[in-house]
Amino acid sequence: MKELHERKDRLEFNKLQKRLRRLTGSAIVDYSMIEDGDKVMVCLSGGKDSYTMLDILLSLQKTAPISFEIVAVNMDQKQPGFPEHILPQYLAELGVPYHIIERDTYSIVKEVVPEGKTTCGLCSRLRRGTLYGFADEIGATKIALGHHRDDIIETLFLNMFFGGKLKAMPPKLLSDDKRNIVIRPLAYCSEEDIAHFAELKGFPIIPCNLCGSQENLQRQVVKDMLVQWERQFPGRTETIFTAIRNVQPSQLADLNLFDFINLETNKHTAEEDDDSCAISAPGRIEDAVQYVDVLDIR
Repeated sequence: MKELHERKDRLEFNKLQKRLRRLTGSAIVDYSMIEDGDKVMVCLSGGKDSYTMLDILLSLQKTAPISFEIVAVNMDQKQPGFPEHILPQYLAELGVPYHIIERDTYSIVKEVVPEGKTTCGLCSRLRRGTLYGFADEIGATKIALGHHRDDIIETLFLNMFFGGKLKAMPPKLLSDDKRNIVIRPLAYCSEEDIAHFAELKGFPIIPCNLCGSQENLQRQVVKDMLVQWERQFPGRTETIFTAIRNVQPSQLADLNLFDFINLETNKHTAEEDDDSCAISAPGRIEDAVQYVDVLDIR
């Protein structure tokens, strides 16, 4: 009985790993995230997402038809109680080249952000600036972040509800200073699959005591909403993500994306089209009947 359970668990793990590999590989190909000769800086936070990203990328690296380098980078933000030994030990055992950047952004965030206010915005900006600069130092051509499909969808609703903008997280991004390309290889992967994979792999998760402990964050509110939607309407999350990849500017209202001002009809073409048809589209009931007869579609 024990062997049967172990075999079943192994089969489940293999299916999950293959799905994550396939989805990650598809995202990389669709958005041309990694090219031959790239040096990919994989940003590790110690959370389930970045651990999974590193694991999948290392797996794909072995079988990819191109050659690319992986270097892991963690930013030690000097949070109280941060277990500094965990990531170096884990990465050394993997045999992955790595760097630990030490920056006391914790003190800056605590000093600037009033008590009880969200620290995520400032924290992420400070972290991002440091990582971008370090990518230049080590000659990294791509910066890989562990955001997944659910992060992208949550960001879409956060921007709509609280920012008045229709934008999310792109799978591939050119930084504002035009010096770095950021990629999100897990863009097609669900958080549920990633959490399950991380649990099965037994990654040494490091909790974030700076922002992870904050309750009532806007992102958490949106996350709860999406979880409830998915329970009520299974598949809705996937449909929303499909919509993000299927934007039709002419059906929105952004003057910068579509030229609504200069829209005009082309009556000449329309008249030619009408002449080429045996009968125009029906407007009355009798016309509709005749239309059906002509086309023989009853």
